[in-house]
Amino acid sequence: MTVRWDIFCTVVDNYGDIGVTWRLARQLVAEHHCAVRLWVDDLRAFERLCPQIDVSLEEQWQQGVQVRHWPQTWPATDAADVVIAAFACQLPAAYMDAMAERQTTPLWMNLDYLSAEDWVVGCHGLPSVKYKHVQKYFFFPGFQEGTGGLLREAGLLERCREFQQDAEAQRHFLQGLDVERASDTYLISLFAYENAGLASWFDAMSTNGEKFHVLVPEGRVLGDVERWLGVADLKAGAVHRRGGLTVQVLPFIRQDQYDQLLWCCDFNAVRGEDSFVRAQWAGRPMLWHIYQQEEDVHLEKLEAFLGLYTRELPDATQKAINGLWRAWNAGQDMTEHWKAARQQGPELAEHARAWCLEQASRPDLAAALVKFYVNWI
Repeated sequence: MTVRWDIFCTVVDNYGDIGVTWRLARQLVAEHHCAVRLWVDDLRAFERLCPQIDVSLEEQWQQGVQVRHWPQTWPATDAADVVIAAFACQLPAAYMDAMAERQTTPLWMNLDYLSAEDWVVGCHGLPSVKYKHVQKYFFFPGFQEGTGGLLREAGLLERCREFQQDAEAQRHFLQGLDVERASDTYLISLFAYENAGLASWFDAMSTNGEKFHVLVPEGRVLGDVERWLGVADLKAGAVHRRGGLTVQVLPFIRQDQYDQLLWCCDFNAVRGEDSFVRAQWAGRPMLWHIYQQEEDVHLEKLEAFLGLYTRELPDATQKAINGLWRAWNAGQDMTEHWKAARQQGPELAEHARAWCLEQASRPDLAAALVKFYVNWI
């Protein structure tokens, strides 16, 4: 019998929440033969990731997933066998009643934000609150044994490896984005929130004697790029050069294209959660811009990940990456930190590949969710 899943997503920060839930929904359908309804409150944000979405429809099918608009006035509907509230979103009261009225109680999980903090292992899989007799459980993605793992589709690393070994495939992909990569140029992708440290980073790249080509998909960091360039209203297709640095604006692209962009680049600056995980699967050195939270709670999460990610690195390499990430997330001067990171380039590249393989040795998030349900029943 096909297991029915309902995944609820409120779009809080543009694309991160819907990015994760859309990947998860597709994987549950494609690899685990689940029937999935994905409830989304903001179809226009979803449309950027999936251009086939018709924002005027209340119900539609996309890649095997039943996509439902989550309206303010909730429509009467039955509850699924498995219910996922993504990132602690609050389910509609009428739906919670429907869960409680089911003859067979559903499995209700809160799929939480990704974190490397130590306490996550102890809380993963534990019961949370109840609604009437329906028990909710914590489910934490993570980087360690005892967590739910990371989203990773079957064959992802093999596709990445083949692509990275195929120079012609990379050239063809980049040409589709109007990118011409010079052989002596270090290619960087930049997807970030607003950041006061960008000017110093770009200054460092434009003046240190190397050639850099930075690809910037349309997004929130463009305002800082405009200020550094001294131009206004940057659009996709814009190309500007200063010293050894070429800056090129890309259109917002689909998730599969973004994966390939990460695979092409020598270094990836990413933000939030979804692009952060995808950069790790690319196996290339990276820079993470974590989502800012009140009272600087996000910095604790940053340090927790750095502690895991750099634990086996030599002192000089560890110091370089720690300094770079901390400066970037504090909006501070990047000059010396970038110089140190470039000096540690081979070590960082080898570590990125090793970290990718280490994470891939564990079950992926979708498989872990399915296993949790099977064990629960």
